[in-house]
Amino acid sequence: MDLLEVMTNRRSVRSYTEEEIPAEKLEKILQAGLLAESGKNLKPWEFIVVEDREVLAKMAKSRAAGGAMLEHAKCAVVVVGDTEKTDVWAEDCSVAMAHMHLMADCLGVGSCWVQGRLRKAADERTTEEHIRELLAIPEKYALEAILALGMTKEHPEAHSLEELPMEKVHRGKF
Repeated sequence: MDLLEVMTNRRSVRSYTEEEIPAEKLEKILQAGLLAESGKNLKPWEFIVVEDREVLAKMAKSRAAGGAMLEHAKCAVVVVGDTEKTDVWAEDCSVAMAHMHLMADCLGVGSCWVQGRLRKAADERTTEEHIRELLAIPEKYALEAILALGMTKEHPEAHSLEELPMEKVHRGKF
């Protein structure tokens, strides 16, 4: 499969089977994130792999809306950035998230990006405060996002190149 095919096929998957994620597939997903490009090659990210069902259920409450699939995920990868290492940690962490998201789909593992930065939990704390307390994240790290993972129950239909909004592409000037 070429990269454009992988990208058109990649969809957010929010429902998962009870099947475990094979260890070698999870390892490849993490490797894809670690291979991501970053400003000055500083790689400011850290990944926290969570597989404990009780912790995943608590993580699902870290968002007022949009995080429910974490309760049924087999695994989540929490991506945090070292705010002391670079001022573009959020962008760098986003690239790592995107790499893992694409790799998961390529391997038949469902994934969904759960935005953490600048979001609120149901209890009015920030999502970051909720996750920081739950996972004992040191202060110098800031939450970017969480990648929910599970074996795909139902994969949404692939995108098509024909539906792309090419009017958003400007050549030479806006």
